Amino acid sequence: MSADYRADQDGAGLESAEGRASSVAWAGYLVAGVVLGIVFAKSEVMTWYRMQEMFRFQSFHMYGIIGTAVVVAGLAQVVLVRVRARALTGEVIAVSPKVATPFGVRYWLGGTILGMGWALLGACPGPIFTLIGAGHLVYVVPLAAAVAGTYLYGLMLRHLPH
Repeated sequence: MSADYRADQDGAGLESAEGRASSVAWAGYLVAGVVLGIVFAKSEVMTWYRMQEMFRFQSFHMYGIIGTAVVVAGLAQVVLVRVRARALTGEVIAVSPKVATPFGVRYWLGGTILGMGWALLGACPGPIFTLIGAGHLVYVVPLAAAVAGTYLYGLMLRHLPH
């Protein structure tokens, strides 16, 4: 486990040299989340129909959106690192190198588990809050499962290989 990860785990990553990030700054994340939820709803990326269409290779809609997101995120990452941008907490945004495993097993396995859950659920984990907000209350169950899984991961963290 890296020193950076331990610092974040201990809560030190939540504070900057000046102290905690302000509530106003965090409110920006809330606003961005609401806007993203509206974009999800209007672009139909959260609908079961679009997910099934994608997994059956019947439409380019979702692949176009996902591909665009990957390109935009990659470019944003390059720019943020080059200009040495800082997070709300004051830390310089940096990308730590990934640990190589034989054949990238950890990434293939993690991606496969995510993909299977995505296909079985009929929804990407990202817009679960948007789906609930749109009145699809059945998605409270996957949200509860995601929270329970995250909690369980936190409990087992010290015993897992990282």
